[in-house]
Amino acid sequence: MNRRLLLTAGSGVLGVTVLNTLTACSRTQQSTPSPTGNPEPAAAGPDVVTGDWQRVNLDFVSVYLLVRGGEVAVVDTGTPGSAGSVEAGLKAAGLGWSAVKHVILTHQHQDHAGGLTDMLPLTSAALYAGQADVADIADPGGGRRLQAVKDGDEIFGLQIIGTPGHTAGHVSIFEPATGVLVSGDALRNQDGLAGSAPEHTADQAEAARSVRKMATLDVRAILPGHGVPLTTGARDALQKLAASL
Repeated sequence: MNRRLLLTAGSGVLGVTVLNTLTACSRTQQSTPSPTGNPEPAAAGPDVVTGDWQRVNLDFVSVYLLVRGGEVAVVDTGTPGSAGSVEAGLKAAGLGWSAVKHVILTHQHQDHAGGLTDMLPLTSAALYAGQADVADIADPGGGRRLQAVKDGDEIFGLQIIGTPGHTAGHVSIFEPATGVLVSGDALRNQDGLAGSAPEHTADQAEAARSVRKMATLDVRAILPGHGVPLTTGARDALQKLAASL
């Protein structure tokens, strides 16, 4: 199925045609409604970018790029075949694969980790994933290893937040300096802010605890794996969600 990639970079929008395969985690999430319940607009506006963060929008899942001082951290890699889409994002920022120094996977599911294999020949970046998920992610090979991370670890000024539930080793990424939370599938914002989709959650009780844990952070923006980024009222929405669980 051909899809239209929409990448926001600064105030511009770049369109690229890509071919991707839906995965089990995302089959029920092909349409990405906004918080109002309407489909996400085809041309995502500049609200999907906050601070030094850029979003590569693959329609049903997102990859996020933190571009800081000519160095890039990539959070999640999309489905197999997504390397070209990420490359377009790097080029829009005036950079290439050599600038990518960190690739952090929020969890093992193919719509978030599936693009890693395609990216490996293109970057020498350090690779990271949650400790309990590492064994379920394909070995990069070539003498390279995924580094296991845990709650409290720090990478490129980003704090690793252990958020198990969706998967046992799920992690979210928090930037304390700006309050940006990249939540993987621990949070989604498709029809209002919600926790991990029950049909794709390994442990619902753990997932609820992870939401309550994230609600204790000074969150000012939420960049979810599925749905639109929440850049206003994020902390209030997250605390309201946590109180409902």
